[in-house]
Amino acid sequence: MSAPVVGRFAPTPSGRLHLGNLLCALLAYLSARSAGGRFLLRIEDVDAMRCPRAVAQRCIEDLTFLGIDWDGPVVYQSERTDAYERALKRLKAQGLVYPCFCTRAQLHEGAPNEGDTQFVYSGACRNLSPEEIARRAMGRSPALRVRVPEETVRFCDALCGEVEENLARDCGDFIVRRSDGPFGYQLAVVVDDAEAGVTEVVRGRDILTSTPRQIFLQRALGLPQPRYVHIPLLRDAQGRRLAKRDRDLDLDALARRMDAAQIVGFLAASCGLAEPGERATPQALVPRFSWARVAAMGGDLRLPPALCP
Repeated sequence: MSAPVVGRFAPTPSGRLHLGNLLCALLAYLSARSAGGRFLLRIEDVDAMRCPRAVAQRCIEDLTFLGIDWDGPVVYQSERTDAYERALKRLKAQGLVYPCFCTRAQLHEGAPNEGDTQFVYSGACRNLSPEEIARRAMGRSPALRVRVPEETVRFCDALCGEVEENLARDCGDFIVRRSDGPFGYQLAVVVDDAEAGVTEVVRGRDILTSTPRQIFLQRALGLPQPRYVHIPLLRDAQGRRLAKRDRDLDLDALARRMDAAQIVGFLAASCGLAEPGERATPQALVPRFSWARVAAMGGDLRLPPALCP
C-alpha cells in the first residue's frame, strides 16, 4: 500500500502573488486532493525583513479568495529557526560547512554567463586555515557554505523526466546561511518538507536546478526525498514570463474585473484542465485532474488574451 500523498504550496511573500504563483498553488492542490491526500501551506519568510507578515497575510487571502483550502495551520519559516539550527549543526558535525568571506562583487567577478542566476562558486574560501578564518572574521561576518563532492545527482521529475547535475561542476559549494543571518533557501526547504512529511513538491520549472542541491542535503541529513513535479512557466499572451513586478496580472488587479470562478477557469484552461472561458472552482477540478493532461500542453503555458489587459 502506497503512502498517502502530502503536497504543499510554499510562497515567498516578497510581493503580491501573480497568476504563475497561483497556477502552481492550484496544481499542487489538485494533485494532492485527487490522490485523497493532504495539502499544506507554508510561508517562506525565512528572510523576515524582506517578507513582511502583512504581505504573507495577503497571500493567504488570495488563496482563500480562489477557493484553495489547506490542512492544518499555516507554517511560517520565520518561526522555525531552531529547526534550521539543528540541521546546520548536523552538517557541521560531518565537516561539510565552512565560512565564506567573499563579497557579492567578488562572487560575481569574472563569473561566466553573466546575468545567469546560477554560477559556480570558485571555492575561494574552501580551504582557509583556522588562523586565516580568525583574521578575516575580525573584519567581516562570514556566510556559511556546504562543500559539495565531485558527484552527479540524478532524479526523475514527473514532468521533466530524467535530470542530472554534477554538484562540483554545475553549482559548486552553496550557501546554507547568509552573512547577515538568515538561513539559505536550500536548507530551510529541505528541513521543512521533511518535518511536515511532504511527499510531493510541485513548483515552477525555474527552480529545477535547485533540486540536486536539495537532494544532496536530504542525503546528508538522512531525510526522505519527495517526488518532484516542476511545472512549465506561465506566460502572458505575448510570451512574457509573469513576475511579481507585473502588477496588471496580480490577483488584486484581476479581482477588480472578474470573479474567482473566472480566474480559476482561466488558470485551468492554460494547462488543459478546462475549456477556454469555462468557470471553475478548485474542488470541481479535482475529478478531472491528471498530470498527463498538463504534460500534453507541452512547453511553457500561455494565458488567453482575454485575461491580459
